[in-house]
Amino acid sequence: MKANAGRFFEDYRLGETIRHAVPRTISGGERALYHAFYPARHAISSSDEFARACGLVSSPIDELLVFHVVFGKTVPDISLNAVANLGYAEGRWLGLVYAGDTLRAESTVIGLKENSNGTSGVVYVRSRGINQYGAAVIEYVRWVMVKKRNFAAVTSEAIVPDLAKVVTADRLFVPAGLDFTDYDFDLAGEPYRWDDYKVGDMIDHVDGVTIEDAEHMLATRVWQNTSKVHFDVGRRDDGRRLIYGGHVISLARALSFNGLANAQRIVALNGGVHTNPCFAGDTVRAWSEVLDKAETLAPGVGALRLRLVAVKKGVAPFRLRDEAGKHMPEVLLDLDYWVLVPL
Repeated sequence: MKANAGRFFEDYRLGETIRHAVPRTISGGERALYHAFYPARHAISSSDEFARACGLVSSPIDELLVFHVVFGKTVPDISLNAVANLGYAEGRWLGLVYAGDTLRAESTVIGLKENSNGTSGVVYVRSRGINQYGAAVIEYVRWVMVKKRNFAAVTSEAIVPDLAKVVTADRLFVPAGLDFTDYDFDLAGEPYRWDDYKVGDMIDHVDGVTIEDAEHMLATRVWQNTSKVHFDVGRRDDGRRLIYGGHVISLARALSFNGLANAQRIVALNGGVHTNPCFAGDTVRAWSEVLDKAETLAPGVGALRLRLVAVKKGVAPFRLRDEAGKHMPEVLLDLDYWVLVPL
C-alpha cells in the first residue's frame, strides 16, 4: 500500500526531526489572494513604496501568510489525524519573505503525552520555515491532540516541554534597515503612535465578517493544509467542516486594523489557543488588549505586546472568561503576540 494514512500518536518519537514535503515558492498572486480572503490593509505589506520609505527593499509578504504556508507543510506529518490543534508558544518571525522566495518546513518532536482515555495523545513540535538560502524565517511551538491507531499500543513516559510564557523583548527580530522616523501616518491610515497606547488599553475593532465554507476551503487549499476535518463532512459527527484556526487568526488580525493600523509587523507569538470551534455562518469580530510595551534599537520603532481575541455571535467586547475562569463559549481565539509600531 503506497497511500499515506498519516501518523498516529504512537508513531512519534521524542527528538526526531521530520522534514516536510513540497517546498513552496511564494508569488505576488498569493499576496493578492491573501488580501482577498481577509480585509488585510496594513500598509507595509500592501505597498512597495510605503515599505521602501520605511527602509525595506520592497513590500514583504504578510507575516501570517508565511505562517500559513509553513503550517500547511507540517499538516500531513503532524496533524492529519488530529482531533484538535491545541495551542502555540515561542513563535518568532526571524526574517522577511518576499515574492519569489521558496519556503520549506521541518519539525522536531519535543514532547509526547498520552491522554488518560488511551485513545489519543498530545504531540508537541517545534516547527521552522526555511528559505532557499537555508535561513529560518519563522519558528514556533504547537501542540496537537492526535488519535491513536492502536488503543492498546504502549507509549513512552509523558514528556511535556517547559515553554516560555512570553518571548522577551530582547529576542524580537527587527528587520535590518527598518526605520520609522519618517513614517507617513496619513498613508498608514491612523495617527496613533507607540506613546498613544498604554498597558491595559482595550480596543474594540468594531467590524465583523461572516465566514463562508467556500472561502475557508479555498484558503485552506491554497496553503496546502490537508487536515481532514476542514474538508470531509464525514470526519465529525455533526457533519460540519471545522474552520481552520489560522483562518480565524488572519481574519482577526485583519479586523484589528481599525484601531491598530500602525501595528505594521507581527514579530513574535507568545501564546495562543483556539478556545471554541468555528463553523461556516459564524460572524467573527475582534478586540485587543495592550499587555506590554518595549523599545527597540531600530530608529523610530517600538513594540507592543497585544492580546487579540476573536469572538462570534455578536457577544459584547472585552468578555473573555466566565466566573469559573473558563473562556466564554463565544470566544474563538485568544492570541498573545508582539507587533512593531512607530514611536
